[in-house]
Amino acid sequence: MNRYHFRGFTLIELLVVIAIIGILSAVVLASLNTARSKGNDAAMKANLDTIRKQAVIYFNDNGQYAATDLSACSGDLFSDQTVVAAITAAGTSGAVTCFATAGEAGGYAVAGQLKDGSYWCVDSKGVARGAPTAPTGVTCP
Repeated sequence: MNRYHFRGFTLIELLVVIAIIGILSAVVLASLNTARSKGNDAAMKANLDTIRKQAVIYFNDNGQYAATDLSACSGDLFSDQTVVAAITAAGTSGAVTCFATAGEAGGYAVAGQLKDGSYWCVDSKGVARGAPTAPTGVTCP
């Protein structure tokens, strides 16, 4: 008699283990998708915060945000290299909407769409908050 005889697993035991592993992996994958969405939203907010900080520097250097009214993410403030890089990075997560107006009384608003369909908006008044819609002017809704 072989003293190293090993009794194998039954088919039922193997199926139970495979089912448990499948259930655990489904739970982990669902959690990872949620974490990925939250990470993308956090990156969007950080990029918009970069735009807000760079806009202060731009205004101090130029005395205004735009030479003419802007309703696109290009020109004047939105031509600054740091702002362009932040808009580009924010745009990888969702749509970005930009507005800026001329003169010292002018302003800007930039919003990015989050994964849940709402928007994160920053503007020249120092507002940084969630909004149900994109801005249509230089203040966050």
